Amino acid sequence: MPSAPAGPGDWNQQIIEEFRSNGGRVGGMFAGANLLLLTTIGARTGRPHTTPVGYLRDGVRLLAFASNAGLPHNPNWYHNLLAHPMITVEIGAGDQSIETFVARATSLRDPERARFYRLQAELIPAYGEYQTRTSRIIPVVALERPDFADAERNQAIAAELLRVHADLRDELARIRVEADAHQTSPPSPPSSQSPSTPSDLGLQLRQHCLAFCDALHLHHTNEDGAFPSFEKQFPALAPTLDRLRAEHHVVAESLAELRTILTDLAAGTGEADALRKRLEHLAEELEAHFTHEEEQLVRALTEGQPSG
Repeated sequence: MPSAPAGPGDWNQQIIEEFRSNGGRVGGMFAGANLLLLTTIGARTGRPHTTPVGYLRDGVRLLAFASNAGLPHNPNWYHNLLAHPMITVEIGAGDQSIETFVARATSLRDPERARFYRLQAELIPAYGEYQTRTSRIIPVVALERPDFADAERNQAIAAELLRVHADLRDELARIRVEADAHQTSPPSPPSSQSPSTPSDLGLQLRQHCLAFCDALHLHHTNEDGAFPSFEKQFPALAPTLDRLRAEHHVVAESLAELRTILTDLAAGTGEADALRKRLEHLAEELEAHFTHEEEQLVRALTEGQPSG
């Protein structure tokens, strides 16, 4: 299947739901096609986005084609993975189940890109037609599971982990400042035209909180997908990884509580102080979690061993 064009979200969502309900298979015009789900982090928004994408196997690699049905611009998922190359892949496991794992995305260069694109066009002629519709060179992206035996790649993974943690810390700090401002700001006077419309500050705060929840959930999902490979390379880290997995569940519960508070605030039944306290508690949880993870995993990735 070609990568879905930048089109109606409902159309993509129907394919995603069918894919997940049927062990990676879909019907209709894409019946029998090699299809995976690619979840990237928005380059501008920081929010996760899932897209059905056609692929070709090349040994242990999966090759995704950013055809966008021959439109003049690359699909959004391609721009996202250039900014955040650690992505989540869902693919049919062949037993009515879905395999989910983290992968690193790398855009292929010519002549390798051209060779695989020609092969894909031979297998599925629509890809050849897509290239004739546009003047852009359609990217081909290799999706590879992290190889923790590769020292150079481990350095890149460690740097990416630290960058993600820094971004999440910064975003949570900004949200807490917004929550403090929201708590101390006077309520907006009711409007005869829109009496139930929340203040701009309150709406912005909820949007930022929800985006943060989505980004943190995706980060932990990616890590859970990478931990089995990590454990094979660093068996001494098994207790640490078990602890991190357990903490992921604790954080997930905190995020669920945060979403409930946001829902109550949107309905006018919540309290801003409850939001502020939940964010403060979440910040404490995450700081302890991130610090331990960085002490153990980053050292293992950069030095080949966990900290003592």
